[in-house]
Amino acid sequence: MQAIFGQLLVGLINGSFYALLSLGLAIIFGLLGVVNFAHGALYMVGAFAAWMLLTMFGIGYFPALLLAPAIVGVIGVVLERLLLRRLYGLDPLYGLLLTFGLTLIAEGLFHQAYGNSGQSYPVPELLRGGFQLGFMYLPLYRAWVVGVSLVVCAASWFVIEKTKLGAYLRAGTENPKLLQAFGVNVPVMFTITYGFGVALAAFAGVMAAPVYGVTPLMGSSVIMVVFAVVVIGGMGSIAGSIFTGIGVGLVEGLTRYLYPEASAVVVFVLMAIVLLVRPAGLFGRER
Repeated sequence: MQAIFGQLLVGLINGSFYALLSLGLAIIFGLLGVVNFAHGALYMVGAFAAWMLLTMFGIGYFPALLLAPAIVGVIGVVLERLLLRRLYGLDPLYGLLLTFGLTLIAEGLFHQAYGNSGQSYPVPELLRGGFQLGFMYLPLYRAWVVGVSLVVCAASWFVIEKTKLGAYLRAGTENPKLLQAFGVNVPVMFTITYGFGVALAAFAGVMAAPVYGVTPLMGSSVIMVVFAVVVIGGMGSIAGSIFTGIGVGLVEGLTRYLYPEASAVVVFVLMAIVLLVRPAGLFGRER
């Protein structure tokens, strides 16, 4: 039982990162219609931003949780204003190809500067140690990751689904011209949406840095799983991305205990089954 709970804990931690990353992807696709393949690269940039803030300026983990997403959010705003804005209304394949190219550029630059070995990022002093639960030992930082991820995901869902701002965003997706006729600056709203979506990726990168380390390819290792999570939950579904992300992490953890060889592909098997039964995803709306 201790081994099972240990693997479920690992799965819950992975699922927390899946939920944060797929949430950002779902926001960008659901509101802007852009398949943002650069999401994994911006997750990596967020982790490197936290590492640079620490090593170059002595800025620790907790300020980096705010500063690194802000930095990456600004980068996202620039990308949206200069590049992605030109693709709205076109086939999503164009956005996928553009963001895939941006991913290769970002990974190449960081690989050239830092190599593949990666950098370590220490667990903050306040979050070291853990709890002895009797059946297992729970590291404090892992508990922090799960708790904060759930809070951020729930807050993002509430803003998009239950507030006036979220209603504007959804209306801008359905009929941007009509919304603009009511005095709402839709282009600026879209820019802020993309910046917020990639800031979530950077936030996940900062929290992942003490767990997985900081490497140029850390985004590539997770982005395909995150895309599968978004497809399973339903493209553009905010609630679907959150619940499916955590659920897939738990299934991965349990599979790693029961049948380790299948843990790397179980998410894609789930995706295939869901697409056969419900092509719109578990939480997606049938068109």
